[in-house]
Parts: sequence; structure tokens; C-alpha cells
Amino acid sequence: MMIPVSAITSQPDSKKKASSNPESGPAEPAMTNPEPNQNLIPDIQMEFFSRPVYLGVIRRMLDSLCERMGLDPHQSARICLAVDEAICNVIRHGYDNSPDGRITLTLTRIEKADPELLIEVLDRAKHADLDKIRSRNLDEIRPGGLGVHIINEIMESVEYNHREGGGMRLTMRHPLGPSLKKTTGRGQSDG
Repeated sequence: MMIPVSAITSQPDSKKKASSNPESGPAEPAMTNPEPNQNLIPDIQMEFFSRPVYLGVIRRMLDSLCERMGLDPHQSARICLAVDEAICNVIRHGYDNSPDGRITLTLTRIEKADPELLIEVLDRAKHADLDKIRSRNLDEIRPGGLGVHIINEIMESVEYNHREGGGMRLTMRHPLGPSLKKTTGRGQSDG
């Protein structure tokens, strides 16, 4: 079952760096700020518990949305894979597989000369060390540990930030046109 989708006016996080890592629980306040540097209202925003059972529903919704935005099935599948990896990383590493963490997914179509899809995954899990967010050595032959690599390969840009009050913000951008250049950025704190 999916949490209702709502379009909520964005209100930026404070610019101060968070110093605490509160434990998450079901009584946590909603996360309603899709883009700290702009006043964007997401086209779609959904909040859900950190339970893998929701991943299939999210993939189907995202695949359908990408198709309606004009992306071919291959591009849609790649975006779904990147978002799936991002959410799995939050569940596994951020919330340590706890089913009671909250995750917010926002999707915003950015209209400009080269339109793009802005995807954000927000959580209130423990802060990750921004300097240590990277893929494992690709020469190692073993399962797992490729989520960050997959996300970076698929998305045009990727940025990780700490959120005030704990948690992370993963911002991913993918062109809706023919451009497929690769750039990867690692942000600091929202503050």
C-alpha cells in the first residue's frame, strides 16, 4: 500500500549544518522540502516507510511517469533502477533495515531549454560521511556494493547532502532530451 501523493509547497531546510542524529520512528514529521536552493513544487511527492515491499509499486509508478515524459523504455528502466538502488541504500545503510523509517521521494519536471527530471530521495536516517559515499572497487568480484556506481552511471548529476535535524538528501537529475553527459557532484551540508 502506498502513502498518498500530495503536492506540497516547498519550504527550504535551514542552512545550518545538522549536529545530531536522532533515531527515526513512526511519529516523525513530514519532509516537505524538495529543493533547498529553489522554490520548486514537486510534480509528485510521496512519503513511505522504509519497507522493501513498496519498491515494486514505486518502480511501476516511476516507469509510467518516465514514459509519459517521453523517455524510451530503456531510459525509463535505467531511471527506475537508479531510484530503486537509492531507496535500497537508505533502507539498508541509513535505517539499518528498520521498517519504521520514513523516506520521501519527489519528482519534478524542470522546464528549460534542455528539460530534465529532478528526483530527490530524503530521509531522517543517520548521516553518512559524504567523503565515504562511493562505489566499491569494481575489480572485486562479489555481490553487492554497486548501488552508488549504478546511480552515478545512470544519472546526469548526483549530489548527496546532510539535512538539518538528521538524515540525507540525494538529488539526482536526468535529462528528458537527447543529452546524456555524465557529471557527478558531491555536495556538503545544506548549511
